[in-house]
Amino acid sequence: MAKQRRHLGEILYKAGIVQKEPLIKAIKAAKTNGKRLGEYLVSQKLITTETLYKAIAKQFEMKYVDLDRAPLPANPASIIPEDLIKRHNVLPLSMSNGKLKLVIGDPMDLEMLDSIRFRLNTELECYLADPEKIRRHIDDSVQEEKKTEDDRLRHSIDATAAELAEAGHELQAATLQAQAAGADDEGPIIRLVNLIIDNAYFMRASDIHIEPMADRVRVRYRVDGVCLEKDNIPKNMQAPLVTRFKILSGMDIAEKRLPQDGRIKREIGGEDIDFRVSSLPGTHGPSIVLRILRPDAVNIGIEALGFGKDDYERFQKIIKRPNGIFLVTGPTGSGKTTTLYAALQELNRPDKKIITAEDPVEYNFPGMNQCQVRDEIGLTFDKILRAMLRQAPNIILIGEIRDGIVADIAIQAALTGHLVFSTLHTNDAVSAITRLIDMGVKPFLVASSIQAIMAQRLARLICKKCKAPDPNPDPHHLRLLGISPEEAEKRQFFKGKGCSTCQGTGYKGRIGIFEMVELTTELRELAFKRANTTELKKTAIAGGMKMLLHDGIEKIYRGMTTPEEVAGITQAEGLADT
Repeated sequence: MAKQRRHLGEILYKAGIVQKEPLIKAIKAAKTNGKRLGEYLVSQKLITTETLYKAIAKQFEMKYVDLDRAPLPANPASIIPEDLIKRHNVLPLSMSNGKLKLVIGDPMDLEMLDSIRFRLNTELECYLADPEKIRRHIDDSVQEEKKTEDDRLRHSIDATAAELAEAGHELQAATLQAQAAGADDEGPIIRLVNLIIDNAYFMRASDIHIEPMADRVRVRYRVDGVCLEKDNIPKNMQAPLVTRFKILSGMDIAEKRLPQDGRIKREIGGEDIDFRVSSLPGTHGPSIVLRILRPDAVNIGIEALGFGKDDYERFQKIIKRPNGIFLVTGPTGSGKTTTLYAALQELNRPDKKIITAEDPVEYNFPGMNQCQVRDEIGLTFDKILRAMLRQAPNIILIGEIRDGIVADIAIQAALTGHLVFSTLHTNDAVSAITRLIDMGVKPFLVASSIQAIMAQRLARLICKKCKAPDPNPDPHHLRLLGISPEEAEKRQFFKGKGCSTCQGTGYKGRIGIFEMVELTTELRELAFKRANTTELKKTAIAGGMKMLLHDGIEKIYRGMTTPEEVAGITQAEGLADT
């Protein structure tokens, strides 16, 4: 007949630990609250946890182990598998002669004991201890083992990163260290983001593109108008990388469904650089784009824009007229704003009042009154223009003519004695006339207010470090430019071989290619009659307008750029067929 196990209350009472009346009350209260007697006694501070488990050990005729004092193995997982230790909250002491000495926290869990016996195929000699102390000791031993392994791994990673950095792959080295860092260690991610920004600045990039993809995060830099893919970052670093950019730019890191905008101000190379940041939700995560606003990008002066001698003199004469509209046209990224800023800086003197309406204000200039468009509060281009006319300006800059309302106000300003500068998205100069009429502006107002229109593109300059003669320029590009084989034989062409200075592209820096037309009497009459673009262009060419294509060819002959580059920016339709 099996020996009957004594009750816990009896053991505690006979040991003189708990008196009879408090014990009876505790038994009743434990039943009422659905608690074990020992648990209730500890909660009421009638006994300590250590006393409870000593009594339980006596109840089950086991030995009690105080884990704070007993000699324990440094690495329990070397005795039995780690998953058993963690799953069942047990602690092995030793294994000898096919018997495992095991510290457990619950002697009533017979299923657990059977599972361990079956898994290890061994006999168990069980000891009892406080389950919380068992858990604490497991965590400490696992953490210690993990720390040792992490130290070994960290040493290996640091050595590899040092080799990468020495070979010139600093971003890959920073990526490796950031990937190896724990989620709580923000230092490596901060260093990686700083390195991405610094690299872009020193590469003369205009934009940084952080683009999440299905299996990686692509990092591209736009240099001289062309995106260069330089680095790929592991997918598991996407979240901390995007979060860091959002924190720096003042965005809401919790908002993942809507586009956001922000700004970063950072000192690089001894000067303060602004970054305009945009976040756009995508299929694989938010795409982050940083626009680098460097002061030297617009402080280049009219001489450095790339005008030929005749165009330079005409440009200077046009911008110094007392009234009228001067339009600069071209696609996004063709340098229109830079050209207008260069003109304004030439005119920015104490005797002139200049007001600008921009969306957004990217660069600040002393002596100019610059106003930021804010559509969300109703501060639109047309409202700013109406208000600025009451400020008695001499010169007005409108960031972009987007609709007929803004165009009408700009023309009224020009007709009332103001010099107005603005931009328009058209492919060539004379198309701006028909575009304004299509917006709803009356033809006679267009004809009477516009002084000149200039279309422009930016062509990449051949890198001076690796510039070399090109004896065999691509015949296809020459054909697109209208350069005959006979003409090509008379000319010397150049190209860049690619070097470290130009990131292997063969190009470094950009120069403008221009098409400038002044509105003559003939052109004004044609505009008044709503003539089409073809008629306007023929008349403009007959009046001495040099087309974009011809200006680009001149710069090819001067060894500044290549036929491929000029063909790409002036004959995109033909190139698309290649």
